[in-house]
Amino acid sequence: MNTDRTHIRTVIITGAGSGLGEATACTFAQDGFNVACLDINEQAAQNVANRLNENGAKAIAIRCDVSKEDDVFSAVQKTFDTFQRIDVVVNCAAVDHTLSVSDMTIAQWDQVISVNLRGPFLIAKAVLPIMKSQKYGHIVNIASTAATRAWANAAAYHASKWGLRGFSRALGVEGRPDNIRVTNVIPGGMKTHFFDRFVEQGIPMPDPANLQDPANVAKVILFAVNMPEESCMQEVIVTPLTETSWP
Repeated sequence: MNTDRTHIRTVIITGAGSGLGEATACTFAQDGFNVACLDINEQAAQNVANRLNENGAKAIAIRCDVSKEDDVFSAVQKTFDTFQRIDVVVNCAAVDHTLSVSDMTIAQWDQVISVNLRGPFLIAKAVLPIMKSQKYGHIVNIASTAATRAWANAAAYHASKWGLRGFSRALGVEGRPDNIRVTNVIPGGMKTHFFDRFVEQGIPMPDPANLQDPANVAKVILFAVNMPEESCMQEVIVTPLTETSWP
């Protein structure tokens, strides 16, 4: 834990109701953070917040569609009103449609870009005034190895994650004068519900032996946040040791 700061730090985590978001919420709570669990599935977010509170943390759950401006600004304001600070944001919320460009509808394309790329932009826009006033903040954007390579039937996902990687770099430059750090985390395959849609669409599932526990990635996120303030982990790739498609 960063002992240079005497206040209790607050983190906002999008997509906190399951998968990497849930693992990140648990990891940050264990490190002493107040946690705002944002998710479009309000009950899932509430379940995570309840478990954190039962274990002695301070957590709140907020329903938030990160693609919606009103949802995002309202959630950020509620978090600030509750904890009086916002020190860290981790943008985990993401969606995908595993379809070719020919088969993907325009609405499906728009949804992927709106959640995966517009969402982190809206979150950043909402939290930056608070972080600037504090002269401190850290924004962590969760990209994917899809932001470093390409495969078929994932054009929207690739576009969103390549875009997020570029957005993170530019945002990091803008944040420096106000002591706001930005880290881009690129995880390989994880054991989460993200692959559930594969079953629904008849797509072969990845071998679970070649997927990593999201808790491992959550620990890397926390490590990046807890680095001394004069340094910034700009980008990190975390893959399963046996992931056969990398590099």
